[in-house]
Amino acid sequence: MAQKEQRILEFVKQNATEGDPQSVVDHIDQYCSQKEWAMNVGDEKGLILDNVVKETNPTTALELGTYCGYSAIRISRLLKPGGRLFTVEMKPEYAAVAKQMIEFAGVQDKVEILQGSTAVIIPSLKAKIGVDHVDFVFIDHFKERYASDTKLLEECGVIKTGSVILADNVVCPGAPDFLEYVRTCGHYDCTNYPSHVEYTDKADALEKAVFKG
Repeated sequence: MAQKEQRILEFVKQNATEGDPQSVVDHIDQYCSQKEWAMNVGDEKGLILDNVVKETNPTTALELGTYCGYSAIRISRLLKPGGRLFTVEMKPEYAAVAKQMIEFAGVQDKVEILQGSTAVIIPSLKAKIGVDHVDFVFIDHFKERYASDTKLLEECGVIKTGSVILADNVVCPGAPDFLEYVRTCGHYDCTNYPSHVEYTDKADALEKAVFKG
């Protein structure tokens, strides 16, 4: 089991309120700001994520990069009744921690973890998983995959006119090819949200791209 990730999970289980997603999120933030840094979206950028989710009010959401389940819990706690989040995680050890974290938060009925690569899972969403299209996508996985996976979402018809993509870490470590693509291809209306790298004062930002078709 992934060591740091396991420590985060144990801290949450010992200190957070079971069945309370906000308590779980708050305790992950507490651990990562005071004890060990970890690559969650974090509290500051998490508020931007919250606001975009609330504005979008998705029925079906997709996350690329689950890690410990932090942002999956943030997103799922805001979904309307019947709303679903599918979250894709490449690393089995992260998926295992996220599964326990999501269950402890009590949002397992809203979240389905899809373990594997985005290159395999995105094309299978419609046929194998029964996802017609998604209203909201949070991209927070391998930065070099941001642009190619966005194009794959288009090619596979997973996003539709009005679907909202929100990408983390577009400044640090940066996703220049993604930014160039969504800002210049003519298919998106883009908004940039300056912020900071989670649990630090280092500059970062999120980019929202609304698909125009």
